[in-house]
Amino acid sequence: MSFVLLDRDGVINRDADSFIKCPEEWEPLPGSLEAIALLTGSGFRIVVLSNQSGIARGLFDLAMLDRIHDTMCARVAEAGGAVEAIYCCPHGPGDHCDCRKPKPGLFHRFAREFSTPLEGVPAIGDSLRDLQAARTVGAAPMLVRTGKGEGTLRHNPKLAVPVFANLYEAALFILDRYR
Repeated sequence: MSFVLLDRDGVINRDADSFIKCPEEWEPLPGSLEAIALLTGSGFRIVVLSNQSGIARGLFDLAMLDRIHDTMCARVAEAGGAVEAIYCCPHGPGDHCDCRKPKPGLFHRFAREFSTPLEGVPAIGDSLRDLQAARTVGAAPMLVRTGKGEGTLRHNPKLAVPVFANLYEAALFILDRYR
């Protein structure tokens, strides 16, 4: 089975400048749950890699983040999909950790824990830092226009990555290209 790596906010769910701080604020983007179900049903294993600096900012704690992820996983399961694992960076931009994207620490941790190579693994994000982290480890970065994606594309018009309207379109591409 192959993996698909997803950023969370702006890819799976609505992004918010004020952060997603509780399960009630977590709202899936149109088609995202169906996309994950489609990929899961086709034999792909879904892993989420997400910066969550709201923890470092004191906006929510790890227990609340777990509740948010429980909600996300339950909604994905209701749609017929599954999230195999979730890796998060709880640090802020000034913490100089190795796990906050664009640094590749979350990718390396996933690869180590699943004993799998990262080369060519589809990695879908909505920001430049998602794409940079994926490229650093040899994964196959892909951009969605949802969340910060439209702005990312506007500020980086020469990105040499596949670009999709949303996660569902990216899933269709993956099924066509990687099956």
